[in-house]
Amino acid sequence: MHDLRLGVNIDHVATVRNARGGAYPDPVRAAKLAEAAGADGITAHLREDRRHISDRDIEALTEALEAPLNFEMAATEEMQRIALRHRPHAVCIVPEKREERTTEGGLEVAREENRLAHFIAPLREAGCRVSIFIAADARQIEAAHRIGAQVVELHTGAYCDAQAEGRADDRDRELDSLREMSAFTHSLGLEVHAGHGLTFDTVQPIAAFPEVKELNIGHFIIAEAIFMGLDPAIREMRRLMDEVRR
Repeated sequence: MHDLRLGVNIDHVATVRNARGGAYPDPVRAAKLAEAAGADGITAHLREDRRHISDRDIEALTEALEAPLNFEMAATEEMQRIALRHRPHAVCIVPEKREERTTEGGLEVAREENRLAHFIAPLREAGCRVSIFIAADARQIEAAHRIGAQVVELHTGAYCDAQAEGRADDRDRELDSLREMSAFTHSLGLEVHAGHGLTFDTVQPIAAFPEVKELNIGHFIIAEAIFMGLDPAIREMRRLMDEVRR
């Protein structure tokens, strides 16, 4: 197990499969390849509308994987039932709006503290590590701590967008905020993860934060695999992460 873990999100293998409605490419095969290439875990988001990962995929992943499964899900009763049935190593609670293309922003924990505390309690009792996907915002992190989450995953999307669009001042400001909130999250005794939009160009500044224990990266790795193959794409991401942790 690496000092900084890499979770590979295989959602978009299922997106390509679903474009034709057949069985190929198989997300489970991608997950097994990712394990062999050095991924420390596999992440899969079962969305309410099932636009990529399906219930059958979650079942197959649970059976096939040796690496831990991080099950991303909205805070709904249906998803809680599915998580309690499969009892994955980790569950990451994410916000979800049907009309969005991808997860936009972090979960609003502070406003829904009571509901979320009751929602995650059975998951923790079932032995799942509960992670909350939130923006780098002290108020939300404190709320995640109060409701009993064990992990906070910081949303890196705004930082990655600023880098991609050449907005250097915004990028630096987002990076400073992520750095500060990584330290703050760690100070509360929560494990720090980060992810969303990370690429070869943006991963190292985040990987350099000493408090961060895991990065979850999906879309870029799957997209890059079209050009260089899945195994080399994962190995290159792993190399870049390890380079700043030496």
